[in-house]
This record gives sequence, structure tokens and C-alpha cells, in this order.
Amino acid sequence: MRYELPQEEFLYSGHIGCPGCGASLAIRYALQALGKKTMVVIPACCWATVAGFFPSTSLKVPILHTVFATAAVTAAGVKKGLMARGIEDIQVMAWAGDGGTFDIGLQSLSGAAERNDDIIYVCYDNEAYMNTGIQRSSATPFLSWTTTTPSPALKDTTKKDIMEIMAAHRIPYAATASPAYPEDFLNKMRKAKGIRGLRFIHILSSCPPGWKFPSENSLKVSRLAVETKIFPLYEIENGRTYTLTHEPKGLPVQEYLKMQGRFGHLTPQQVKAIQENVDEEWSVLKAKVGGWRSAGRGVKRTGKREESRGTKQKEGQKEKWA
Repeated sequence: MRYELPQEEFLYSGHIGCPGCGASLAIRYALQALGKKTMVVIPACCWATVAGFFPSTSLKVPILHTVFATAAVTAAGVKKGLMARGIEDIQVMAWAGDGGTFDIGLQSLSGAAERNDDIIYVCYDNEAYMNTGIQRSSATPFLSWTTTTPSPALKDTTKKDIMEIMAAHRIPYAATASPAYPEDFLNKMRKAKGIRGLRFIHILSSCPPGWKFPSENSLKVSRLAVETKIFPLYEIENGRTYTLTHEPKGLPVQEYLKMQGRFGHLTPQQVKAIQENVDEEWSVLKAKVGGWRSAGRGVKRTGKREESRGTKQKEGQKEKWA
């Protein structure tokens, strides 16, 4: 059966997003799911410009721009202000990049999560500070190129696990999503809309200029990230219950890596190290999903896993400098 996208659009054509920008398609889907009774809070990021320079706008809903570190707390303040006026049917969505979520805005986000503020927080993750020149963030993948990690000084640590950080706050709902899977994306946004408290959506947002691939391959790259298990699609409820929403094909990570110039320097040994890390993370996720289904409780982390991950990381570093 063919899946039909909602007809009402809240993103104007002619915006200044780059061709193939995953975040532009993502916000289109997000607003289709949330509807016109939505306010968007945007910190410093690519979308601070794509949303339009005052007095113009690329969105058909109200936008409030804020500083880099305060997307979550500003959105929480907007929601509290609306509630104080008796307005309870407006969704407030923070829309931030990985720099403003994983790094600069993490303290603000953690505070909002601990308070369980009634907002939807969306991180469109393009894995670097793309708006200011493709600098490394803590969301940048292991052994990838950025302008601040040029070869041979590539990023030598793994990507921060933001989903586990949010799960540790025991928020009502957290989920990963991809513009390459619109039905899954919209279902998760609609589910988030029906929940009270802080809801967190992590989107892998493909970036042609930053990841170095032709813009027409944007959705193909996004799809490969899911099918290689690099970016699995799942949700976490109340920080405990894990549900896989798409079973990936399990393609080799090389299929994803070879399409992007930021990984063009990798040796076969480094690709192998990345594959081992992905396989390990997938096994841990599957154990959490399976553990909850069978026993209704989480899977205990072990020192062995962390030691193994660190070992693989060091092996990749050795090869990088060889």
C-alpha cells in the first residue's frame, strides 16, 4: 500500500537551504506531523539562516531565535508562558543542530529533561558545525575528516551517544528518525505530539557539502546509514523500554562510507575497526530491545563492553598514524 504524505505544507519553497539538505526535508515532515499549532525555537545553527532573515521567514509557523546554548530552556519558557495565558494546545518544538545539542546546549537540554518540561526537542544531526565551516563536534564520527580534524589528525574518538544520555534522564519518549523513512518519521512525530513532558527526536541529517557527496544522493546516503546499522531506527519510552522500528538489512558499513568524501582517506583496517564498532553497538541495542521484551527490564552495561570499544578505538588510531 502506498504511503501518502500529509497535504498541508508549512515550509515555503525558495528557502536558502543547501540542495539535498536533510534538515530541510526533516523539518518539512516534522511540521506536517505537528500541524499549524506549533511554535519553533531555533538556536544558532544552519537553520538560524534557513528559517529566514527578519522580517522574512521560510516557515508558516511562529519562530523564536535564541542563542546557541539555550534552545531547550527557551522552548520551555515559551511553553510556560503559553500555559500561564491558558493556551494549552500549542506544541513548542526546539529545532537544533548537533553543536547546539551534543555540545554547547547539553546543559540546557539536561536541565529541561530533568524537569520534564513539556516540549519537543529535535536534534537534526549533521555531525559537525556545518554553518560555520564544517568543524568537529562530539557528534562527528570516528576517523572522519572535518576542517578541524584534517588528515592525518582525524577525529580519534567515537561519536557521543546522545540517545543514552537522554534515556538516562528517564524522559517519556526519545526516538531516532531519518528523512529517508518518512512513514517512520511522521509516526514518531505524531506519537511525540500525543505525549506530555520532554520528548527528544534525534535525526541523522545528511549534509552534501559537509559530508562531501553529490546533493542528489542525499536520501540514498541517509538510507544506507540505517541499512548498515550505523544509525538504527528505534524509540525509548520512559528511559527503559526500547523498541526497534525498522529492521535493517545489515549491509557492510563500506557501502555507506565509500559514498562520502569525508571518509575517502580510510584504509581497509580502519573500515574494519568502524565495522566492529557498529556491530558491537548494534548487539548492545538488540540486547536492550530483546531484554525488555522478554524480561521487562534493561540490559546491564558491563566494563567488558566499554573496554572492548576503547580497544577498537585505539586500534583505529594506530592504523591512522601508520
